[in-house]
Amino acid sequence: MSRGLRVAMIGAGNRACLGQQIPEAWPGAAVVAAVDPDPFGRARAVTLFGPDTAVHAEVSGLVAAGGIDAAIVTSPDDTHADLAIQLLRAGIPVFVDKPLATTTQDADAVLVAAQETGTPVYVGHNLRHWNVVRVMRGAIERGEIGEVKAVWVRHFVGNGGDYFFKDWHAERRRSGSLLTQKASHDIDVVHHLAGAHTSRVVGMGDLMVYGDVTDRRERPGEIAPDWSSHAHWPPHSLTGLNPVIDVEDMSMLMMTLSNGVMASYQQCHFTPDYWRSYTVIGTEGRLENVGDTSGVVRVWNRRLRWSETGHVEHPFGEPEGGHRSADTTMLTEFFSHLVHGTPTIGSPTDARQAVAVGSLGAESLRHGSIPLDVPPLPDGRTPTPRSGTTRPREGTDD
Repeated sequence: MSRGLRVAMIGAGNRACLGQQIPEAWPGAAVVAAVDPDPFGRARAVTLFGPDTAVHAEVSGLVAAGGIDAAIVTSPDDTHADLAIQLLRAGIPVFVDKPLATTTQDADAVLVAAQETGTPVYVGHNLRHWNVVRVMRGAIERGEIGEVKAVWVRHFVGNGGDYFFKDWHAERRRSGSLLTQKASHDIDVVHHLAGAHTSRVVGMGDLMVYGDVTDRRERPGEIAPDWSSHAHWPPHSLTGLNPVIDVEDMSMLMMTLSNGVMASYQQCHFTPDYWRSYTVIGTEGRLENVGDTSGVVRVWNRRLRWSETGHVEHPFGEPEGGHRSADTTMLTEFFSHLVHGTPTIGSPTDARQAVAVGSLGAESLRHGSIPLDVPPLPDGRTPTPRSGTTRPREGTDD
């Protein structure tokens, strides 16, 4: 399969653009088929991937037609688990865009299907490949801040109103919460940097702004690039929000990890700026990023009162802005794992843990911020994070 990989895109919405990066990620691979129940989606797939693309309304049609080496699931989050399981049981290796599912139960069902069938499953937590995260991880591995004891994340989602409150993301029944949908990125980064998974979580949050916006409508045939603009400001002036909005636009998590590290995460969807700020504190120093698509990771590791600059500074940049290059690297890793069995820097169980923390965090915040424990994996094992490069070959579990 090293050349001529035939790939199917499952879902032709916001993230179907991943399919256009496949030839760059793995020369010779190409999208040859697409599945979308919406006729607008099927038409979009032909526009994205060419007139020869075979389009289907259901995965069953794709499976019956045959001729597929791998599938990439970029459909709405609440469909991920069911579609992944159908593909796995048909013997088709699956890439699932994050999050793996919207509930721990559904994520576990995917892991069980992968284990029972022996079919590879990979989850697209692309931030492990993001340069700012790689630079931070490198500084930690070199011992520049000693042993990690705390991780703090602030996420300013400046495009939150456009990206998450004008379509299905705004509905609990579709996304679960934005702690599952959006924060799963950063929960996975916390686990990656700290070298352990969360064992207990407490959530707090509310719908503070977008619930008061009364201008609502359906958007048939549209996706986020069709309606997003930096001119949409201030947040309470937005128009055309989703008819149903019952997810929080401000959320926070407190996490205790299995190795004793403590972590926090804050997410706001009505800030003017859009970036992530990570702080990692160790026994011999701390690091913090200034900028996320380009900037510098600063390390303070000597005693002082205050300094804007660090004692060590590591510049970084993304060649194309955003996390597009991380997407390409992630796809390369998926295909290399599929074809050559190359180890990966994350595992399906890492992705399951991110889902568990996000969904439990939402449950906690909706029930008085009660502390909740992350349940064990379906086979009772304690998951071990994939963070280094000296790992056994990844299959469908750890």
